[in-house]
Amino acid sequence: MVYEKPDSPFSPGRPVSVEFFVGRKKQVEEIGNYISSSLGKRQLESVLIYGDRGIGKSSLASYVSAIVERKDNMIPVHISLAGSSKIGDVVKDIVVRILEEIGKSNWFDSVKDFFGKYIKKIGFWGVQVELNIDKKGLRSSVNNFDITLSNIVSQIEKAGKTGLLIILDDINGLTGNRQFADWYKGFSDGVAVRGIKLPVTFMLLSTSSQRERLCALQPSLMRIFRPIKIEHLANDEVKDFFLKTFHSVGMKVSNNGLEQMVKYSTGLPIIMQEIGDSIFWLDEDGVIDERDVLMGVFDAADRVGNKYLSPTVYRALRSENYRSILRKLGNILIELPEPSQFKKSSIEKELNEPEKKVFNNFLQRLKKLKIIESEPEAGRGVYKFVNELFPIYIWMEAQTHGKKLKRV
Repeated sequence: MVYEKPDSPFSPGRPVSVEFFVGRKKQVEEIGNYISSSLGKRQLESVLIYGDRGIGKSSLASYVSAIVERKDNMIPVHISLAGSSKIGDVVKDIVVRILEEIGKSNWFDSVKDFFGKYIKKIGFWGVQVELNIDKKGLRSSVNNFDITLSNIVSQIEKAGKTGLLIILDDINGLTGNRQFADWYKGFSDGVAVRGIKLPVTFMLLSTSSQRERLCALQPSLMRIFRPIKIEHLANDEVKDFFLKTFHSVGMKVSNNGLEQMVKYSTGLPIIMQEIGDSIFWLDEDGVIDERDVLMGVFDAADRVGNKYLSPTVYRALRSENYRSILRKLGNILIELPEPSQFKKSSIEKELNEPEKKVFNNFLQRLKKLKIIESEPEAGRGVYKFVNELFPIYIWMEAQTHGKKLKRV
């Protein structure tokens, strides 16, 4: 009998579905308190969610959005600012996305007359917004963004909505922009000085380094933003995620298989999704055992390596000595009892003289690329990979290179 699979419940490269969201209880409650304060006092709140890439910031934002839309009757608006660097474009994107969200509602007709002056086009599938605004009008919207938002809020409140949650994602192009930092501070200060009642919460999603850049550009921003750091998920939360997700499609998980999934995913949501998806497609009987997990881990390591290591590490390490060290590292790691961790001296003794001369620079490159990090608790000169799949992929690459040499 052939086991027929449903669609995969995992979503590599995308925010996790709300029904499979786990953990982050403390952070969700903290964000909820700030949003409640914004609604209760009708005042602007600014929250900065920060953490490593792939840690689940967008998934957290999506989960919070679903809660406030249902529980608080707010309008959540998720905006990707990838590539945006000009303040005019940022303001325009925010207003367009708000209007598009309003256009999806069944009460849009009741406020259409007010928003009609902004909307240039109404598409067949709903409101597709093109702002009917010239350069002068855009400059006015930038300089008086608090007034623009206040006008929008007054209309959505007439329709029974309580406020706005505005999520700014992919802000990399803005964190090094002094104009953006100054503009947001001016906008926030203007709301306070003018006494504008604005039940709006802004939530910016950034990495730790992006947060540091913003702080360096405009230190006063850290007074305005409520910072919330996102860490790796705990083992129990990882178990909960895998069990909940596999059970949703009728698949069973053995205890040994579950322990292996927890070990290799290291509490990093982006890796959990990759591992889960690989295992899902490789399994043949609807029961996830240790063998299924190990096969899935190798497949996921190949995916992750091609996505995150090949475009960065293998292109950045153009020196043949660097490449040779990486291959030797891969071959040594697989023999270690804990492949995700290594001692500098253990690797160094396997290198030739030219490789030894550049080994320190090699390690610094890997640290800068966020592939490894120091592990001072394990002793001096000890490093670990930021996730368990990287050493597996590096080992696989070393094996592939060895086979190519043999064929030659």
